[in-house]
Amino acid sequence: MRDFPVAGLVRRARRIADMSQREMARTTGVAPSTIGKVETGDMKPSVDLLARILGVAGLYLAVVDQGGRIVRPMADFQDVRDGAGRRYPAHLDTILDPELGEWWADTYGLARPPETFRRSRAHRDMQRRRSQWEVRAKQHRGVPPPPWVDDGSF
Repeated sequence: MRDFPVAGLVRRARRIADMSQREMARTTGVAPSTIGKVETGDMKPSVDLLARILGVAGLYLAVVDQGGRIVRPMADFQDVRDGAGRRYPAHLDTILDPELGEWWADTYGLARPPETFRRSRAHRDMQRRRSQWEVRAKQHRGVPPPPWVDDGSF
């Protein structure tokens, strides 16, 4: 991706808001020189500052994927934490109330935690593919499902 056009977006926001650099600076709580530096490209603002500047004109920042679809942030469930109060890794699918065999330490007879996750990337990827297929099964009516490769490791 090329350089993000921050300077042009800030100038556009200022035009939409019909504000001078001083007025925009006062509204966003920064020095007028900061707005000038951002508009000339001499300064790259933080995401927070850019959001405040664009917000003055009623504009919002959004994250989109390659298909142009808006990506929403992950929800943060305060009650789903490990024993030390940390969040589980974001790239892992958290399993709430794991059943027998869904936790790696079940083979050792240890007490099962209230939530866990799968460590095996291959197993997680297989489950995601299967889930995507099952959700879209109506679209694939009459087509045999792809083979699932499940090595059984967690």
